[in-house]
Amino acid sequence: MDYEKIVRTLIDPIVEEPKSVLIRILEDENGKDVNILVAAEKEDTARLIGRHGIIANSLREVLSVAGKSENRRIFLKFESFDEEEKED
Repeated sequence: MDYEKIVRTLIDPIVEEPKSVLIRILEDENGKDVNILVAAEKEDTARLIGRHGIIANSLREVLSVAGKSENRRIFLKFESFDEEEKED
């Protein structure tokens, strides 16, 4: 199953800059667990998580259902490209 395509289809309408979103799929050795990392701009990451994590939880639920069809567990994480503050 193309998890990247599923994630892209779900998140593109939500974010302001869909072309700047990076999606990385990492599968474990046994093939049962799939980790999906979504990196985006700070504002888009906030949109993807949503107030009280509602949107993130909804995305996780949809991906979980998709993974169950292949007997896999899906883990979805969000990160932002926010620059780290530099110390003087």
